Amino acid sequence: MPGAHSLDPYESDALLGQYLLFHYGTPEEILPYAFGPRDALQFPVRCVAECLDLTRLPPNARALDLGCAVGRSSFELARHCADVVGIDFSRRFIASAAHLKRRGRIAYERSEEGYLSTKTVAVVPEEIDRRRVTFEAGDATALREDLGEFDVVLLANLIDRLRNPMSCLTRLPRLLKPGGQLILASPYTWLEAFTPPARWLGGFRRGRKPVRTFDTLTEALGDSFTLAARKDLPFLIREHARKFQWSVAEATVWIRR
Repeated sequence: MPGAHSLDPYESDALLGQYLLFHYGTPEEILPYAFGPRDALQFPVRCVAECLDLTRLPPNARALDLGCAVGRSSFELARHCADVVGIDFSRRFIASAAHLKRRGRIAYERSEEGYLSTKTVAVVPEEIDRRRVTFEAGDATALREDLGEFDVVLLANLIDRLRNPMSCLTRLPRLLKPGGQLILASPYTWLEAFTPPARWLGGFRRGRKPVRTFDTLTEALGDSFTLAARKDLPFLIREHARKFQWSVAEATVWIRR
């Protein structure tokens, strides 16, 4: 999910369609075969359902979905939180998420093959109170100062898409209330197109020692957070009817001290 970088591919029609399908598509739309990794479907839903500890939420909890893309996890957080803020760098994504909040649905096209596509509709589940959610464009590495504090902060597939991920990490303690939950999920796909190698959190050697992203996260967050959970979350992004991206995010849950 996009952060701040100069040439943003997340403004294209193709990526918008992919992400609307990724967030709102039915299992049959995303994976139209009897075989395949069905445990990797509905990733934006599972980031909340499998990682959020409901027993830790206070009444009228407040949540931040940072790198919200087209908003499905934001709406899922609204099942449990009274106020949810979704922020993403892509104005196309935010415009679509805001449309979904207003109307509950948005028409788009999913790619089939080459220039062939199928018209379909993304729909927010009716039982979710969309009034609880607000969306805004913003840079995860330079958030506005008046956001306030939250009981939940979710960063799903964001940290390895930021130009300066450490600047985002250093802001997190000020965003979480004591006892608040920080959910980080990422496949740690470090690419020069998004992040200068000098700012990668992992995937390189320092001297002879390999540096892993989880270890850097532990070091960066350790003074303010306690690690509560660590698990694998597979996800599947459909590019077209016969091409898919299968990835495995590592999900870590941290509790603000």
